[in-house]
Parts: sequence; structure tokens; C-alpha cells
Amino acid sequence: MKKKDIKILLVDDEPDILEIVGVNLSAEGYKISTASNGFEAVWKAKKELPQLIILDVMMPEMDGIEACEKIREIPELKDVIITFFTARAEDYSMVAGYEAGADDYITKPIKPKVLVSKVKSLLRRLKDLDETVSDIVTLGDLIINREEYKISIGKEEMALPRKEFELLSLLCSKPGKVFKREEILDKVWGNEVVVGGRTIDVHIRKLREKIGDDYFKTVKGIGYKFVG
Repeated sequence: MKKKDIKILLVDDEPDILEIVGVNLSAEGYKISTASNGFEAVWKAKKELPQLIILDVMMPEMDGIEACEKIREIPELKDVIITFFTARAEDYSMVAGYEAGADDYITKPIKPKVLVSKVKSLLRRLKDLDETVSDIVTLGDLIINREEYKISIGKEEMALPRKEFELLSLLCSKPGKVFKREEILDKVWGNEVVVGGRTIDVHIRKLREKIGDDYFKTVKGIGYKFVG
């Protein structure tokens, strides 16, 4: 996908931030649109179908966490990359963001050049996604549909958020293999994206809640493996 075809939605209630970030990303050739609150963000996301949404957490009317949850409910936006952009860096805020369906977290303030580099790193996942959505994997009662980002367990079918699906798909690619935490971060989140180890734990916990504890084994101090 070429830069001129990539749409980025910026959401923040501070006009100065929208202007500064918008100018710097527009200079890189991306198509930029903006929203100043969560309600407008959901509406614009559904209308414009961007590839990336940079979403502030603390906003009036509807905050970023709720907006992210609503965006993730829109089928056409199942593959959109969502990163929170906020001055709040507390663990509880980050965990809430990931549980709402976010892919990443950017903490303010950030230098424009660093932000542009971060955005480029996030958008590299679009190419990775295109290369991995071609087949169906069957492991016992579990069926993974990579094209539709859906799984089936017996007769029950469910759609997973993008990062949960990619993590499950990675672990299932080699059942029984222990995937080290560093390898998981590299392959699921990208080796240039800085996220904490807690990110993996949050996503594994969500998968266990949806699929079952028996499918996953924690290897203390090393990582995780699929044992279903």
C-alpha cells in the first residue's frame, strides 16, 4: 500500500496537537483527518475506514477507551491499527487501553520526528497482515480462519481483536514450541515498537478467558506455548 493511499485519523481535544501532528504526518504523504472527541472519532472512523487511528485517552463526552471499544465493534474496521496517544502512562490506563482493543500506546510529549518514525513502524504491519491472511488452520476442535480473523471451537464461532488473533495464530503455528517473550513482541508487535512484557500477559489472559486455560501454558521466565 502506497503512502498516498494510507488514511490516518487523529483524535484529540487539543487543537494544537491535532495541527502539529497533522502537519508532520501530512508532510510524509499520508491522508489525514481529525476528530476532537470520541463520538466524532467513531463516526469518522466508520465513514472513512482509516488504516491507522491515533486516539487520545482523556477527552470530553466520550473518552478514548470507550471510543476504541465501539470502533472495534465495527466489522469494516477489524484490521485498523489503533494506538493511544496520551500523557497518562500509568499501568492501569495502558492495560485498559489494550483490553479495549488498542494495538499500541504513545506517550506525550513526543518529538515530531520520533512520532513519524513510530507511525511508520506501526504501518509496516499492514504489509505483514497482507502476507498472512491466506489459509485456515485446524487444531483439534479449534479452527483458525486467517482470512476473516475468526476462530471456531466446536460449534461456537467468535471474532477476535487483531492483536489477540495474531498472538493466537503465532502460537498455533508451531504447537508445543515455547515462544520466548522477545520473539512474541517482535513478530506480533514489531521489533521497532516499544511495548512492555505486560502487554503479552494481558492478551494471553483475554485469550484464556475466551478459548480456555487448557490451550495455553506459561513457561515461567521464558514465554508461552500452545498445548491444545
